[in-house]
Amino acid sequence: MKVTITAKKMQIPQNFTSYAEEKLNQKLNKFFGEEADAKITMAEHKNQIILELTVFYNNMIYRAEQSAVDKKDALDTSIDKIIRQIRKNKTRVEKKLKDNAFKAAAFTDDIAESDYEVIRHKKFKMYPMSVEEAILQMNLIGHTFFMFSNAATGEINVVYKRDDGKYAVLEPSIE
Repeated sequence: MKVTITAKKMQIPQNFTSYAEEKLNQKLNKFFGEEADAKITMAEHKNQIILELTVFYNNMIYRAEQSAVDKKDALDTSIDKIIRQIRKNKTRVEKKLKDNAFKAAAFTDDIAESDYEVIRHKKFKMYPMSVEEAILQMNLIGHTFFMFSNAATGEINVVYKRDDGKYAVLEPSIE
């Protein structure tokens, strides 16, 4: 597993880099192959370390974010969150993960397997608009996300409000 660690406005100690690589390989190698790519982003905010762990594997993205006083605690909790995500969605992600990932891992807690229930389908007309117009429209209808046709690119985009109150745009990319 390839591990990349970046820090915003803080230094990364070498012992944390080796600790992170060892922990990720120890706990996540049973799910992901060697071609998995793990990215750790850390920032310090109000005496807390905010750690975001993202694992890219087989066109799937697994992400967890955790804040803690200690970097190692935040990393351990983030790894556990990703493992819980995998367990919860075992039947759906099993095909995308490394062969025998679930045979090797003995899960102690049973999570009920159930399909997602779609309770509503909605169709609507999309008009070309700028990102700023989409944010305004989203705020006017009181949603936390809004899908729109980007006037600049002609592609379908989604704008959403993040937990920190800022906005982000999702743009399609075919690689």
